Amino acid sequence: VPGVRMRSMSTSTPTIWPCLTYRDAPAAADFLITAFGFEKQAWYTREDDPSIVEHAQLTWPLGGGVMFGTAGQDDGPFCNRPPGQGSVYVVCDDPDALFARAKAAGAEVIQELTDEDYGSRGFGVRDPEGNLWSFGTYRGE
Repeated sequence: VPGVRMRSMSTSTPTIWPCLTYRDAPAAADFLITAFGFEKQAWYTREDDPSIVEHAQLTWPLGGGVMFGTAGQDDGPFCNRPPGQGSVYVVCDDPDALFARAKAAGAEVIQELTDEDYGSRGFGVRDPEGNLWSFGTYRGE
């Protein structure tokens, strides 16, 4: 409802996880770890085909993370979403260093490092399968 504030219930365990699909989930994990600094937490592949990732979970050093798997691994609605259609915003403390790291890893820059009028400093890139990643110092209200 517009204008209504929800009561904050602070927790140390993240309760919202963006979920993406990738054609090549192992390559995506390598990219997200190398380019952005995610850390591998969970990795489950299909027993008869380890190239099919049933569930992957990468954590972000400041909290939270992202979940993903191989697109089309089953007939369910989550696995049949088109890869490369996601957009994720991630809070970071040092956007300048992260921007340099992402560029060095080959991330396609879609928004150069920018100081926003609302106080955030950040940038935007596209991963190899087309998902958009925004990183910045804005932590929300």
